[in-house]
Amino acid sequence: MRSRTLALLSALFLVTLVCVAGTAFAADAADSNRMNSGSITMKQILDDGGTVGWIIIVLSVATLAVIIECGVSIRRDKLCRPELIDEVEALLEEDEVQEALELCESEPNFFTNMAAAGLARANLGYDEMKTAAENRGGVEVTKLQQKVGWILWLSNIGPLLGLFGTVTGMIAAFNVIKALGAAVTPTDLATGISAALITTFDGLIVSMPAVTAYQYFRDKVTKIAIDFGGMVEDMFQRFRK
Repeated sequence: MRSRTLALLSALFLVTLVCVAGTAFAADAADSNRMNSGSITMKQILDDGGTVGWIIIVLSVATLAVIIECGVSIRRDKLCRPELIDEVEALLEEDEVQEALELCESEPNFFTNMAAAGLARANLGYDEMKTAAENRGGVEVTKLQQKVGWILWLSNIGPLLGLFGTVTGMIAAFNVIKALGAAVTPTDLATGISAALITTFDGLIVSMPAVTAYQYFRDKVTKIAIDFGGMVEDMFQRFRK
């Protein structure tokens, strides 16, 4: 529950940053006097960002979706039902190793895959069981880290797209200077410079909460792996000679 709550808060943080940023920099579009005094409307932010700006907006939606999905799926009780862990423990207490193995294989998940890998080598002794379970645990962690890795990719690509927009905006501004020469005015350069700054701003708005969410989920995966690993090791203690 805590994982899901923090994930949803991270997603809300993403939306809030976008809304606050828009509110902070937007003025009333109907108030032409304020527009002329230098205030920026949200429409101007969207328009001046151009194609790159819209790509970053789509990227923010994708980031939000991945964060929510990770918040829903990366939870200990979601990765393995507590009742199932109790059932495996009960079978092992009754020395029903084969039944415990079959139960784990019938409901594959993070915990049962680790337990099944070890139980399949019960005849080889505790050390072999522990090694097999740890190896399988590494595989399960990798699967989850690959899912979480999408957040990292999205957090990295946002600023890169912003930088790309900055470069193209500055190129556009210099092209205006080249075309107009000494007759160029600040107004002529405004569009290119605005695009350069707005796309950078958009990229950072996506990146900051995404990096926060990635760090949280990466740590969460590590904690879950440690918890499940400890449970499996405790179950296997009865096989130690």
